[in-house]
Amino acid sequence: MPGWVWLAGAGPGDPGLLTLHAVNAMQQADVIIHDALVSEDILSIAGPDTEIFYAGKRGGKPSMK
Repeated sequence: MPGWVWLAGAGPGDPGLLTLHAVNAMQQADVIIHDALVSEDILSIAGPDTEIFYAGKRGGKPSMK
C-alpha cells in the first residue's frame, strides 16, 4: 500500500509557529514518530486516531535498540 512520509521540524516548541503543512500532516497522520524535543502541546495537534511513538533519541546520546 503506497503512502507518504512527512518530515517536519517542531521549531522552538510553540505550536503556533508550525507551518500549515505540518499541522495538516499531523492531523491526517496514521502514525507520528517523535523525539524528545517535541512538546506535548505540539503532539496534541495529532488526530484522535493517530498512533504516537516516542523514538527515544536525544542529541549526543545512544539510540534505542
